[in-house]
Amino acid sequence: MKSIKQHCSFCGRPEQQVGMLLSGMEALICDDCVERAYEMVSESSSNSRRRTNNADFSIPQKELPRPKDVKAFLDLYVIGQDAAKRYLSVSVYNHYKRLMQQKTNDEVEIEKSNIIMVGSTGTGKTLLAKTIARLLKVPFTIVDATVLTEAGYVGEDIESLLTRLLQVADYKVEEAEKGIVFIDEIDKIARKGDNPSITRDVSGEGVQQGLLKLLEGSIVNVPPQGGRKHPDQKMIQVNTKDILFICGGAFDGIEKKIAQRLNTQVVGYTASSSNQAIDRNNLLQYIAPQDLKAFGLIPEIIGRLPILTYLQPLDRVALRKILTEPKNSIIKQYIKIFEMDGVQLQFDEEVLEYIVDKAIEFKLGARGLRSITEDIMIDAMYEIPSSQINELRITLDYAKERIEKIEYRA
Repeated sequence: MKSIKQHCSFCGRPEQQVGMLLSGMEALICDDCVERAYEMVSESSSNSRRRTNNADFSIPQKELPRPKDVKAFLDLYVIGQDAAKRYLSVSVYNHYKRLMQQKTNDEVEIEKSNIIMVGSTGTGKTLLAKTIARLLKVPFTIVDATVLTEAGYVGEDIESLLTRLLQVADYKVEEAEKGIVFIDEIDKIARKGDNPSITRDVSGEGVQQGLLKLLEGSIVNVPPQGGRKHPDQKMIQVNTKDILFICGGAFDGIEKKIAQRLNTQVVGYTASSSNQAIDRNNLLQYIAPQDLKAFGLIPEIIGRLPILTYLQPLDRVALRKILTEPKNSIIKQYIKIFEMDGVQLQFDEEVLEYIVDKAIEFKLGARGLRSITEDIMIDAMYEIPSSQINELRITLDYAKERIEKIEYRA
């Protein structure tokens, strides 16, 4: 009696030519057809989700995060900087309203208002961006301007800024076109000289010229994987008209430009009596667009960043609050780290004051708090997990000993 040869009911191949045959009620299917079916179903589901997610932006008006709600959320994680928080809160709220307005036929079209934040290192520019990203219901990404160069030179093309946004939006273009991009270190692309140069400024003015079309709003060809563009690479077209750009930078030395404009001096005793009301310890509060131009930003890019705000330098009181009060404060993080090893960690009050004093001495802002605390805790974090200790108290003498050892070694 001849044996019946089994074959796939879909592709017709016999069982000798396939890896596996799966049987059903009245049919058989091979492993290759299973893989193809899975790919087709996955692609169909992806297209269905894309159509759903690319529907009009539709958050009910009552569910929109109001400016005060956004600021209250930022207050949980960031100490001080009320002026910058207010600007950010209002801009994010208006960004949502602009997206909602697109569904209507209103003749009045709300234009976006890109932001530039100026503040010395460690004052919280990037922290504000990271914190607000937790709250938003639109794609949000943080990119660095220091790696950008003019097209054709070693480095990343300007369009690669949008690659990160596409990745966050799972390459759903219509979602990415409603997103927010935070461009950090924007001051690093300032013009290198006071006057336009006959030589190429490929990582300065050249990048600023390239950013103009992104900030203003245009259809940009974006490389899907970032990096350099080449002729054979498939591009994704992204319209930046509704993408909100928030820029931040330290602009180190811009106080001198502000002082010159105000006809005063950063240091010295020659300030005129008419300038006695000017707070020379915090000149950033008087920053104006012309100061950015004097620093090296071209007028065209300043005009596309209409909202200019500043971050206050951190004083001793602010640094002390940053150390312990935010929901994810530095001290709470270390307490959590030791708690995971079953160790109860305590800091004496004098230690916290000492950390703040050292941070002010090193002039590193809030970042200095972490580096100093890390220097104090590094030995304990190395030894404690292998010991049977259940409690650890950090005293002032212990902290001083660790910091002095680091300083002597340096």
